[in-house]
Amino acid sequence: MVTTAANKDKSVLSGLARCLVQDGLLDEEAALRANDEAQKAKLPLVSYLVEHKILDSYSIAESASREFGIPLFDVNAMDMDLIQTKRVDEKLIRKHHALPLFKRGNRLFIAVSDPANLQALDEIKFNTGLNTEAILVPVDKLAAAIEKALDAGDGGVMDDLSGDDDLDNLEVTAGEEDLKDDAADSEVDDTPIVRFVNKILLDSIKRGASDVHFEPYEKMYRVRYRMDGILQQVASPPVTLANKIASRIKIMSRLDISERRVPQDGRMKMTLSKNRAIDFRVSSCPTLFGEKICVRLLDPTSAQMGIEALGFEDEQRDLLMKVLHQPYGMVLVTGPTGSGKTVTLYTGLNILNTADRNISTAEDPAEINLPGINQVNVNEKAGLTFAKALKAFLRQDPDIIMVGEIRDIETAEIAIKAAQTGHMVLSTLHTNDAPQTLQRLANMGVAPFNIASSVSLIIAQRLSRRLCKHCKKPVDIPTEALLRAGFTEEQVKKGLKVYGPVGCDQCNGGYKGRVGMYQVMPISETTARLIMEGANSLEIGDQAKKEGISDLRQSGLRKVAQGVTSLEELNRVITE
Repeated sequence: MVTTAANKDKSVLSGLARCLVQDGLLDEEAALRANDEAQKAKLPLVSYLVEHKILDSYSIAESASREFGIPLFDVNAMDMDLIQTKRVDEKLIRKHHALPLFKRGNRLFIAVSDPANLQALDEIKFNTGLNTEAILVPVDKLAAAIEKALDAGDGGVMDDLSGDDDLDNLEVTAGEEDLKDDAADSEVDDTPIVRFVNKILLDSIKRGASDVHFEPYEKMYRVRYRMDGILQQVASPPVTLANKIASRIKIMSRLDISERRVPQDGRMKMTLSKNRAIDFRVSSCPTLFGEKICVRLLDPTSAQMGIEALGFEDEQRDLLMKVLHQPYGMVLVTGPTGSGKTVTLYTGLNILNTADRNISTAEDPAEINLPGINQVNVNEKAGLTFAKALKAFLRQDPDIIMVGEIRDIETAEIAIKAAQTGHMVLSTLHTNDAPQTLQRLANMGVAPFNIASSVSLIIAQRLSRRLCKHCKKPVDIPTEALLRAGFTEEQVKKGLKVYGPVGCDQCNGGYKGRVGMYQVMPISETTARLIMEGANSLEIGDQAKKEGISDLRQSGLRKVAQGVTSLEELNRVITE
């Protein structure tokens, strides 16, 4: 009997590939080719087909459900808290791309995207001692459900942490000295609590969070990360553990665990390796149902990423570099809390930090430790104010002085005198834009002549989320809306392309990381004259426009036109 080529190919095909050919979704040649390529890439066939857009995940699942007689299930309708991730080793779940959904009697129902993968069901059966039954879920929905279920399991259940030895070996110290208070330690000598807090902090570093919030409420307790400026809930431990979690963090940061009626501030450090340690700034605040703890991550490497990575336009960067290398003057960075002022200042300090310069900083508290810079923590209770620290610096033969924040007239006047007497001074203020900063100094009581003769450059800034480069896509926005947003008719006519978020496995809802939007305003002779004449912020702003200085909105629109961020993100950060 002669075997035709087609029959030979059919005999090679098996499992899901044969099912797709029989249903007419693939021809035999394409199925064989996809099977071979998937094996070379070490991917399941279904993942290969979806990733390379040969077939969509739902069509594959629908075909497999019919051919294998296995129910198709909407995993999004499942309560993630009920999923049986504890019953199966995480390595098995990830290896076989299979998620244990629920148990009935001695049967465990497993979500799979390829029902022909009998090895997965057999290994899970051996691992759990339960009979296994497959339930079909489209591969992309299954991948998302696995990540969500495993994340929820990590954060919400204390005894799930018992197998991770790295959590025990983490070296965590208080801000100023090691933890030696045995009496305090004994109050929360609870290994699951210790491991839970360590895991939350370690995961916050891995996921690039800027802050971690531990929040108690009447009937719930939640842990949230601020990632790319947006808060996301990551865990919900039992509310009965609220006091133990707060006490553990307070011990780690050398706070008084017996005092729960007033806010406290502390610091701790987590050593990850010989070359990397992360500092955490800790703040506790009493609420109705316990202490809310906010932990801010302070990564020293953020000051060393270079000025090019911050988001300055070329002309803005040139202006800043020119002023930084002047022998004297004042650079002010303004913006709301969380707008990246500290990173901008430290990036500038890092550029100036050479062996031939004496640099001193006064902060409340020092957020990033930089070798070669003399950093002082302001301590109001002990009488060490910004003004006193500045006076001390001026007797220490300084070249460059950084003041964490100008809060009062005394600090402002000393900083201005330092800038006028041959020192470079860097500091921050909380104002909305650059022109308002000059008016704020005047309102504090600083003489207009002193402002005009000392301030060299003002940087106003905001942080917006970056669009993910892997999944961003062009969006169609009406011309009227683009013009109303601030784009010019010329930009729109030239074929302005605006991008929007999509979302993929490499980002957070279509965004990954953040980028700065800046207004960089040097003080020209004309602006200095306006200041001395008592001009208000509107008049100074008009003069800045005449000099070609982009305001924050215009800077943001350039980022949108470059495809760096989206128009909706710009509108969230900076109003029209």
